[in-house]
Amino acid sequence: MHNVEQLRADVARMTSAPGDDTPPSKSKTFRKAFDDLVRGWGQHELWLQLGWQDIKQRYRRSTLGPLWITIATGVMSLALGLLYSMLFQISVPDFLPHVTVGFIIWGFISGCIKDGANVFIENEGLIKQLPSALSVHVYRLVWRQLLFLAHNMIIWLLLVFIFRIHLGWNFWLFLPGLLLLVVNGVWVAMFFGMIATRFRDVAPLLEALVQLLFYVTPIVWTTRTLKEQGGAVEKRAMLAEINPLYHYLEIVRAPLIGQPVAGYHWLVVLACTVVGVLVTLLAMKRWRFRVPYWV
Repeated sequence: MHNVEQLRADVARMTSAPGDDTPPSKSKTFRKAFDDLVRGWGQHELWLQLGWQDIKQRYRRSTLGPLWITIATGVMSLALGLLYSMLFQISVPDFLPHVTVGFIIWGFISGCIKDGANVFIENEGLIKQLPSALSVHVYRLVWRQLLFLAHNMIIWLLLVFIFRIHLGWNFWLFLPGLLLLVVNGVWVAMFFGMIATRFRDVAPLLEALVQLLFYVTPIVWTTRTLKEQGGAVEKRAMLAEINPLYHYLEIVRAPLIGQPVAGYHWLVVLACTVVGVLVTLLAMKRWRFRVPYWV
């Protein structure tokens, strides 16, 4: 009980800055939507603490704590990596890093989509009682997913050591790739969070869709293997290019496993990012002030 009261006091202190009291009729502008994102970023002390508190609360009284995230991801990656390497007849040193890093990045992407759908619903109390930018809850979610990602990167370090993966200058491309993932995580959580708050059937629909996308995204299989078979199989492999999540995976996964990144992957991701941000700003312009009523 003391921890809850202390957290409320901290939140109240960090949100003591003047809020956005603009009447709804005057808040339907792109400037107000963008100001919400800027104001939320300025309250970084709040969402950084809340995101870290989420991790501590989830693994409270656990001996290994957040390392359970790493263990679960590592076991699943090892099992599927060994299985599919035998099915596709690919050497384990080549295939296991592909699967494992794919799982790690997919965890961040799927977390932003699925948790993003409930981001405002789960923060109903804070939204109604405390003055803060709506984007604070989105930044909190993305920060929490980044912490999960950081824990899972321990597995990647083990793979680099065990398989002696050569990382050249191409390795540093994972930094802008990760930055693009974070930016996309923000607009995805904000957009689907508003939609799912208004229409509650969206959240379970997104969860089912994410599960489907996992199987059609090259995580436990590779496009190169399918293309090498030629014929109709090669043409079907080209369908993977239509899936934008494949390109998001590649700009981060390839540098981390010592492979080059084709330029068109960056172009697709940049195009999707620009479109996604613009659509989200439009949605914020129309619906941002309605979220406290919908929750």
